Amino acid sequence: MMAKMAGTGERRRRVGAKLVLAMRGLLPQPGALCIAPNMATTPDKPEKPIALIGMMGAGKSTVGRRLAKRLDLPFVDADEEIEAAAGLTVAEIFERHGEAHFRDGEARVIARLLDGGPVVLATGGGAFMREETRTRIAAKAVSIWLKADHDVIMRRVRRRADRPLLQTADPEGTVTRLLTEREPVYSHADLTIASRDVPHDKIVEECIETLRAHLRGEQAAQSPADVASAVR
Repeated sequence: MMAKMAGTGERRRRVGAKLVLAMRGLLPQPGALCIAPNMATTPDKPEKPIALIGMMGAGKSTVGRRLAKRLDLPFVDADEEIEAAAGLTVAEIFERHGEAHFRDGEARVIARLLDGGPVVLATGGGAFMREETRTRIAAKAVSIWLKADHDVIMRRVRRRADRPLLQTADPEGTVTRLLTEREPVYSHADLTIASRDVPHDKIVEECIETLRAHLRGEQAAQSPADVASAVR
């Protein structure tokens, strides 16, 4: 009888040991990573500002708001911040004080915004032309050039009559001149995305994919539209 009980106890100990080993395989061990299966991926959240640069009409504000929502970051528009600080519209600042005065204030506002932590920042078309601002963006942010061609820009800016630099006898000629002057400087941005007449969410998705690759130190493959834009 005693031998039978001893055998039963031994079998119980063996079963218990197997259960312990099985549980160890299911439970996380000290220092191990616990990864939930089928977890939906989300865009990498940047740890510094994302500065959108490019010509008027390139979509910096429209794309920027959507991009900020996807990245769960605040969105700020430099022109709106300048207007709030001055109590005047951009057009009124140009008219009353001139472009040089506006650019000085723009540089100060962008410097303040870049020091405010991670945001998506839409800059004015001429902001990146100022070396001081360009250097500050390079040091404190990831810059994305939304590159739009002449025809795309003209189709978009015709919808608004409050563009100070286009209050000329030849707006199309002005856009051509500005593109010639600015594109070589815009090309110093960290990333370039072709802004074109496609749904805004497509541009946002391309920004996120290219930004994710950049933040991970990888090289993002150019889309056919980007390549076509680059060779024009």
